[in-house]
Amino acid sequence: MESKKIDLITILGPTASGKTRLAVALAQEIDGEIISADSRQVYREMDIGTGKDLQEYEGVPYHLIDILDAGQIYGVGQFQQDFNRVFKDIRERGKTPILCGGTGLYIQAVLQNFAHTYIPRDPALRETLDGKDAAELLEIFTALPQSKAFSADTSTHKRLIRAIEIAKWLEGNSLLEEANDPPKSLNFGLEPDLQSRRDKISGRLSERFDGIIEEVQGLLDKGIPADMLIFYGLEYKIITQYLLGEFSKEECFKRLEIAIHQFAKRQMTYFRKMEKDGLEIQWIKESSLKDRLDFIRISLSNL
Repeated sequence: MESKKIDLITILGPTASGKTRLAVALAQEIDGEIISADSRQVYREMDIGTGKDLQEYEGVPYHLIDILDAGQIYGVGQFQQDFNRVFKDIRERGKTPILCGGTGLYIQAVLQNFAHTYIPRDPALRETLDGKDAAELLEIFTALPQSKAFSADTSTHKRLIRAIEIAKWLEGNSLLEEANDPPKSLNFGLEPDLQSRRDKISGRLSERFDGIIEEVQGLLDKGIPADMLIFYGLEYKIITQYLLGEFSKEECFKRLEIAIHQFAKRQMTYFRKMEKDGLEIQWIKESSLKDRLDFIRISLSNL
């Protein structure tokens, strides 16, 4: 890799697409280290549900995994700070950083150097928005002045509230410029065909379902509040609800399978939004690990 032209390689994709395996294989070739861009893998003891698969790293150094205890809250602003620190350290040691994950907001925040992620939460505002549905929130947001510096993600109820919070803050404050320039990154996206993606998600869930239940039960037994596990979403939300007796184990599996499929679809939608926002992503279709590596090698050689 020619460090004068790029200083980061990014591998992104939906859940169960093989991102970690590809990043590890690439890191072994180019003396790289992996920076995780996953909003839940930062938590210790949340392993199976987040798909950490630490055995896949095969000795390749990784960062921003297991840095907080379960029960704490971590956000994109903190991720930016942690990424910048780790990225600088890897580069100073002469290694190649590889950003790998499926949390599009985290990836975009560091590749485009979002400044709005440091805008503080407004508990009083959030209290006034509590209970409003998505249509009401969207109406409130669109009525606010729209800053060119802020490309809002309004795809979920939680993100709509955050978008309103940021837009209101920007009404009375100038957006601070970040001191660091964003890294020059070569970006690759894994794009399995829809049926393959669905089959892999369902297969992985079947293999890990009982283990995730044990993991969530263990977290509850250690005193992690059920509300916090529900806040983490997906596996932790639905399995906690099952363990609280809200539905059967069979219904739990069905709900979780549907939720993960929907999540993967939202991931792809967000990645397309990143492209519209100006990030170039080279998409790699369903293929073998060797073919994926060859694709990246060719791209690197053409720099």
